[in-house]
Amino acid sequence: MSANSDNRYHACFALRVKGALSLLVLGLIFFASYTACNHLSAAREPLPSMMFAWESAIPLLPWTIVPYWSIDLMYALALLWLPRDGGELSRLVKRLLSVQLLCVIGFLAYPLRCGLVRPELDGVFGSLFDILMGFDLPYNQAPSLHIALLVVLWHAYAAHLDRRWRWLLHGWCGLIGVSVLTTWQHHFIDVPSGALVGALSLWLWPSQARSPLALLASRRSLPSANHQLAWRYALAATALCGLALAIGGAALWLAWPALSLLLVALNYAWLGPSGFQKDATGRLSLAATLLYAPYTLAAWLNARVWTRRRPQPDVVTDGVYLGRLPWHTMPSPTMALVDLCAELPAPSGARDYTSLGVMDLTVASPQTLRLAAETIERYRQEGPVLVCCALGVSRSTSAVAAWLLLTGRAGDVEEAITQVRRARPISVLKAHHRQALGALAGELPSANADTPT
Repeated sequence: MSANSDNRYHACFALRVKGALSLLVLGLIFFASYTACNHLSAAREPLPSMMFAWESAIPLLPWTIVPYWSIDLMYALALLWLPRDGGELSRLVKRLLSVQLLCVIGFLAYPLRCGLVRPELDGVFGSLFDILMGFDLPYNQAPSLHIALLVVLWHAYAAHLDRRWRWLLHGWCGLIGVSVLTTWQHHFIDVPSGALVGALSLWLWPSQARSPLALLASRRSLPSANHQLAWRYALAATALCGLALAIGGAALWLAWPALSLLLVALNYAWLGPSGFQKDATGRLSLAATLLYAPYTLAAWLNARVWTRRRPQPDVVTDGVYLGRLPWHTMPSPTMALVDLCAELPAPSGARDYTSLGVMDLTVASPQTLRLAAETIERYRQEGPVLVCCALGVSRSTSAVAAWLLLTGRAGDVEEAITQVRRARPISVLKAHHRQALGALAGELPSANADTPT
């Protein structure tokens, strides 16, 4: 055996040992916290049940206890077999631990009781139910820890399996998700709430981007007016959450947009554009896609409404176009894309692509504008370029104005603004935009960070 092979063997063995130790520690934490929550909830009886009337029609399917139990095997194998290195193992452990912590907080803050009484069952399936009932009392309902763990494990296995086998994974994981209802272990509301907890765990510990927790710890203070926007979103989130709890029933779905707006508030207050987890290809992470979906849908609809009379990009000069972010596909496969939008995913099919995310209602810093201008000029030499943001009226307009300035196509800030407004009359450039452009042109003191409109 060569020295390299020997080193790889020892590294792999050490990783598996770490996985086994992680499994042991997480298992102890799981059973200790889960059992403690069960007994604490039992001591607070009587407890309410959150069950829709239509749920009484869900049949009890004893055989689905098999996929229900299978998540334990998936949990163990994920730690022992999946990670390729210590970083991946650490990330998986953090995700599983975060799920446990968030669900325990939910169990203690708002304890619920299962409203269904399962009849006695015989045979192998009945024995599996008996083992389950040996430590699982009818509490710990919302958010479903089972579903939250499923989201994390599903994501982990999908990242490792060949595409040819993912259909089998998706089918089995879907069956596990359904089994929490058909074994009468959970009510419907537990499922989406558990899925959100799982997505939140993936968002906290992303595979590619920096963790939001690390951003919170290291990010410099953002402009005070950004905090004003953060407060607006936080108040809207609080209002939606209060409305959901006050009305109940189907209104509980409002908790999803409430969480989405709360995360947007965090982005404005501390995280910045990185909180949307938009990667170099213009895609939002799976977690961000799920968590921000209500906000993203509202932002997309708002962009379409405001630009309905001018949906097509406008040519500025020399093959540079200005417009709103296209949806799904590019206007032309020969066109490059410079994307100033932080909150919406970019379409596929661009000749070249660069993401320079700036949050809505903020102004790009001079540094961002300079990078955008340099990218526009580089892409322009190979063919047409579309510079865009959600509406194509402010963030992208500033970038094109910066390009006009830096390439000498405009003599000063006002001339640059006049040119982009002539090309796209719906452009909106206010005092803060002029300040950033002026700083870039050396006319005004430089700003160090993105500032709000």
